[in-house]
Amino acid sequence: MPSSLSISSALTHALTDKRIDILRQIGATGSISQAARVVGVSYKAAWQAVDTLTNLAGSALVARAVGGAGGGGARLTEAGQQLLAAADAMAQARGAVLSRWQATPHAGPALARLAVRTSMRNQWPCVVRRLEVQGQIVRVHLALETGEGGGGAPAAAVLISRITRESAELLGLQPGLAVQALCKATAVRVERLAGPRTETGTQGTEEPARCRLPARAVRVVRGASGDEVSAELAAGVRMVGFAPAGSGLRAGSKVVLVVDDSAVVLALAEV
Repeated sequence: MPSSLSISSALTHALTDKRIDILRQIGATGSISQAARVVGVSYKAAWQAVDTLTNLAGSALVARAVGGAGGGGARLTEAGQQLLAAADAMAQARGAVLSRWQATPHAGPALARLAVRTSMRNQWPCVVRRLEVQGQIVRVHLALETGEGGGGAPAAAVLISRITRESAELLGLQPGLAVQALCKATAVRVERLAGPRTETGTQGTEEPARCRLPARAVRVVRGASGDEVSAELAAGVRMVGFAPAGSGLRAGSKVVLVVDDSAVVLALAEV
């Protein structure tokens, strides 16, 4: 493991979930298992958090003692202590900046969403509706934050994200929590709407659930490798996906957007 500490890489990804809290509790309790209990995650999830932070930081953050009870003792390395100090300083600075925006109701959430920088073109604010636990897999049912889903509300669970149980624990997912859903444009298949099957479907744990979302094409860019389609859902949110080359789709075409649940990534933004 390299000895140089990348604080920016680690904190860019860790401020909005429980990983920093786990690291803090390891320092306070000297135990991975105790830290997991305090934060409210499994022992396995706590170690996953340590491993992820260590990879991002590029330096060992936790040193494990041999022979301790309940999973063994642990202590923070100097790099781990530096990372916690930087996290505290950044949290204070961020709080001072956001406090100046309190008079503008929508500025805080908007800035938080813009802070997520990714190559994924599809990004939507959502709310967790329910969690479907299937062994080590959790299917997270989501509703668009801006969607009313009127008239019978097929939009009540617009998307499903398939993640591990540990990831759900580390993100602290629960019904009502605001999250961001992200998906690559290349993972969205665009088909011409040909029948009434537009609901969100689920299969067994081993098979991906395919969300089928009715929409209207608003822009089509034709290409030899596929037609790029920007489409608008009933809730007013736009998604980008691809149809086969020569699809014949044009602006105004009724389409269905097909997304596998394993392609939907979840992110938290501090507000």
